Amino acid sequence: MSEPQGSEGSDGYENTRRLPVLEKPDYATADTTTGAGQSSSTAAYDALPTLSDGQEKNGRFWSARRVPAGLLALMLLVVAGAFLYDITAVRAHREAMNWRKSLARQLAERPLDDTWVLVGAGVTVALGAWLLVLAVTPGLRGVLPMRRPHTDVRPGLHRAAAAMVLRDWAVEVSGVQSVRVRMTRGRADVRAVSHFRELDDVRADLDDVLAGAIRSLGLSRPPALSVRVVRPGRKG
Repeated sequence: MSEPQGSEGSDGYENTRRLPVLEKPDYATADTTTGAGQSSSTAAYDALPTLSDGQEKNGRFWSARRVPAGLLALMLLVVAGAFLYDITAVRAHREAMNWRKSLARQLAERPLDDTWVLVGAGVTVALGAWLLVLAVTPGLRGVLPMRRPHTDVRPGLHRAAAAMVLRDWAVEVSGVQSVRVRMTRGRADVRAVSHFRELDDVRADLDDVLAGAIRSLGLSRPPALSVRVVRPGRKG
C-alpha cells in the first residue's frame, strides 16, 4: 500500500490526500463482519493493547523556562553589579557615576504623573505579570501527557504526532479522499473530504475509527472529537 502523503497547512491542520492502493495491508484481512459499516482500521484497533482505567494518569509537563530565567538572571546581574560597583566607589571616597546622579535627580524631581514615570511603571508591571504567568503555568503546550504504565516513566506525545496518527487512521475509511486534522490540548478537529458514499455513513465510520484511534494513543486526558465531512469543491 502506498504511504499517505501529508503536510501541515497554514491554518494548523495536518493535510493529506489518499493515494491509490496497490495492495491491501495485513490487518485488512481481519474479521470485520460485526457491522456493515465497520472499516479495516477499526478491526486493527481491536487487536491493539489498551491501557486500563486503573493505571496512573500523568499531569502536564512543566517547562524549564530556561530562556526567561536566563534573561532575567543576566539582567539582574548587570544591574546589581553596576549599583554595587558605584556604591563601593562612593564608599571609597570617589565620585559617583553620572548615570546614578542623573537617575537619583530624575527620581527626586519628576512628579508621579509624569509620562516617563508612568511608562516605566507600566513596563515594570507588565514584566512582573509575565514572570508570574511563567512561574505558575506549566508550559510545553505542544506535549500531550500520556497514561503512566509505570511510576518511574513519564510518557508524552507531541500534538503534531497525535494529529498524524489520527490522519493516517482517517484516510483508511472508505470514501475519504483527503483529511485535515487539527489537534489541541482538549480537542481534535477532523475535516474530511468524501468523494463517494453518503456523508452520514462516512461520518459515522470516522467517529468509530477515530474514537478507537484516540483511545489507542493512551493519553491521560483524551481530547474531544469533532468530525466534519464535506464533498470536494468544484474545480475552476
